Amino acid sequence: MAEKWRNWARQQSCSPTRVERPASEEQLSEALARAARDGLRVRPVGSGHSFTDTCLTDGVMVDQSGMGRVLDVDRATGLVRVEAGIKLHRLAAELHRNGLALENQGDIDTQSLAGAMATATHGTGERFPNLSANVVGCRLVTATGEVVGIDEASDPDAWRAARVSLGALGVISEYTLRCVPAFRIHRVDELRPVGEVLADLDALVATYDHFEVMALPHTDQVLTYASRRTDRPAVPPGRVSAWWNDDVLSNAGLGAACHLGRLFPRAVPGIARAVTGAVGRYEQLDDSHRVYAHRRRVRFTEMEYAIPRVHAAEALERVRALITDRRLPVLFPIELRFTAPDDAFLSTASGRDTAYLAVHQVARAEYEAFFRAVEAIMDEYGGRPHWGKRHFQTSGTLAPRYPGWQEFQAVRARLDPDGVFTNDYVARVLGPVGAAPARPRTGRADRP
Repeated sequence: MAEKWRNWARQQSCSPTRVERPASEEQLSEALARAARDGLRVRPVGSGHSFTDTCLTDGVMVDQSGMGRVLDVDRATGLVRVEAGIKLHRLAAELHRNGLALENQGDIDTQSLAGAMATATHGTGERFPNLSANVVGCRLVTATGEVVGIDEASDPDAWRAARVSLGALGVISEYTLRCVPAFRIHRVDELRPVGEVLADLDALVATYDHFEVMALPHTDQVLTYASRRTDRPAVPPGRVSAWWNDDVLSNAGLGAACHLGRLFPRAVPGIARAVTGAVGRYEQLDDSHRVYAHRRRVRFTEMEYAIPRVHAAEALERVRALITDRRLPVLFPIELRFTAPDDAFLSTASGRDTAYLAVHQVARAEYEAFFRAVEAIMDEYGGRPHWGKRHFQTSGTLAPRYPGWQEFQAVRARLDPDGVFTNDYVARVLGPVGAAPARPRTGRADRP
């Protein structure tokens, strides 16, 4: 019987012909060569934290969880060689032991490094690009089992393509990352009036190293996460405070509220106000990787769009109004984050200062009508969907939004000419291998 695979949210599943679990680059190469001999398509899989069908296949699924070693650390240069299957939480801990850190992280660290890179995963902070911008080089195994070394000097187009690849070029076995000396973060979480925060949004984003807004639906409040880097000694929060914030509010309480709202949708505005009333000020001062990431035990599905930063406040207000005016049963906060631009061809922040707006819905609740309405707003800003999160775009709608689209397709045709690493998702969002690029268009997102 074929092995069944499901993603973290339990909403995507498939039964591959076989699952390969290589423990080395050599075994990975042999697995891909076997798939080629058998005429099977291939999809790599990490921790399954993508909400889309990006990993699904009826061919060969390559599980890289056995490729999670740190291979070399150069403290002097900050360059670290690491196998692509390592989980972010393990990588962060290994770096810390060596006096180093990732420049920035998101708030979930259970993803594999390869999955986070392939989908342009990011944190927040106007001076910091997404994770893949710190890839100095990588080793990629093609459909024939050939190992190709890629860096900016040897193949700049392949380097800009492989950093955010959707797994459509081959399977990356190893990354060389640019890391920074270890540091601590002082973060303060507190409720503020939404009008006050949005009026001062640019100043707040510039003042703090990392700034994030969590707008609470059906209220006029937002929860802000304001972080500064510091050399001060760590002062972890007290046990009771951490339990209340991490276990009760962020997990058990949020989960209970969302499931209650799913059963009694008319009660959602009242539930939202009650939850907001329980939120208080919370502080952390600890090593960066301990502050960035948090446990997420409530299963959900998510959509996130990258838009030009100049439209951030307006876009958030429109999504808040959408929820209020339609009385949508949404209790998950609307998340707003910020990153610097980068130059990877398919990076959601390619070529522009970016704001990321994310919406969520608890698992088993209806989400499509809400997400489609949000997507219609994001389309007006030339929004680019997070590659690992829900969206309804196709290659025809996406191609005009990426200045490096044609260059990525040229690298794809060179490295995977037979489309071995294509599945339904890749075909839908990238089109067939060798497809002619769509004609660029102009619009609201192009305005300064």
